[in-house]
Amino acid sequence: MSANIVSVDEESLKSGLRELVRKTVQETLNAPLDEEADGMVGAERYERTAAREAYRSGHYKRRLVTTSGEIVLDVPELRGATFQTAASPPRLRVLPAALEQEDP
Repeated sequence: MSANIVSVDEESLKSGLRELVRKTVQETLNAPLDEEADGMVGAERYERTAAREAYRSGHYKRRLVTTSGEIVLDVPELRGATFQTAASPPRLRVLPAALEQEDP
């Protein structure tokens, strides 16, 4: 009895895994951006405090291309402060070829 019991569509499986990884990376990168914005503002979303230093003013989209596909970062915009994340400098672009070449 060497008949195939289960058949698997490898392309569909790879596509599903790639999408799962893409979504996970997107969520993992967006969460710290919101936490950093909360720290800069001095309050969480919709929280009213006397210590508030700035106000949220929505998000803007930033594309990031990964091996699992393109992800969209929701970068917070602030009023009364300039949001700059510690995770990456603004408009940083690294070419894949530059990563492969390491100086000895």
